[in-house]
Amino acid sequence: MSILCRVDDKHVPLYRVMWVAATPHFCGEEDCLREGSYEVRLEQDESLWATTAERDNLVEMLESWQGGLGPADEQF
Repeated sequence: MSILCRVDDKHVPLYRVMWVAATPHFCGEEDCLREGSYEVRLEQDESLWATTAERDNLVEMLESWQGGLGPADEQF
C-alpha cells in the first residue's frame, strides 16, 4: 500500500493529514468556489479540497494505513 493519496491534483502523504471534513463546505458566499467540496486539513494550517470520491478514498486509505477500525463495540 502506498502512503500517498491523490487529492485534487496533488499526491499527499497520509501522515500529513490532520482531519477530513464529514460534510461538504457551505459558506453561502455567491463567489465561493469550494461549495460542495470536502476540506482536507494538513499540517501547518494548509487545506486541500476533495470531491466526494476523493474524500471517501482518502478516509479508506487512512483507516487501512492505521490498521483499520476496531471491533464495532469499541467505537464511540
